[in-house]
Amino acid sequence: MQANEDQITEFLRNDPTFFERHAYLLTEIYIPSPHGNGTVSLAERQQLAQRDKIRVLEVKMSELIQFGEENDVISEKVHRLSLGILSACNLEALTETVVDNLREDFQVPHVALRLWAKPQHEEDAPRDEFTPIDDELRDWAQTLTVPYCGHRAGLDVDSWFGETNAPLKSYALVALRGEEVFGLLAMASEDEARFYPEMGTMYLKRIGELISVALLRYIL
Repeated sequence: MQANEDQITEFLRNDPTFFERHAYLLTEIYIPSPHGNGTVSLAERQQLAQRDKIRVLEVKMSELIQFGEENDVISEKVHRLSLGILSACNLEALTETVVDNLREDFQVPHVALRLWAKPQHEEDAPRDEFTPIDDELRDWAQTLTVPYCGHRAGLDVDSWFGETNAPLKSYALVALRGEEVFGLLAMASEDEARFYPEMGTMYLKRIGELISVALLRYIL
């Protein structure tokens, strides 16, 4: 009785030493090449399959190394920002450190802070950071559990950045909070690909937390 494919498959699966006893078959049996050019022996087919797996693993490893290197670079930038924040001796020095660092280290062309808490020191009250903002924006910020990244939040923050040479096309907005939200860190770019909805926000969230803790020393 002639064996069918299932029986042959089951036989080979149950007898892993079959090709050890009949090693010559590995070079005598030819099957279509996976790359479409002629046929190859079973041994060659196995080698090709291993090479393909190795190539896939090499690509994945290369991607992981690249991601790791990129994360190292970002971590170093966040570390420098942290050191700058720690060394700031007053609100002016703190805000200048934040803005300059984000512009120079993170290459964010437009950065602004807005705070709707009361300043601890009267001399800070006239600062731009304490410019009143509308209730709609404050209410929206209260719901911001993760940083917003996109092309338009539906709220007008362009005036925060002063005069710009070209229309702003992408934004990142990070809530500043203690027990509750007391302000916003706003970033913007003329490049629509700079901030986008699918981008990772882990580092933005950490930066927001760093700045929030530092600002709590200067507000009531």
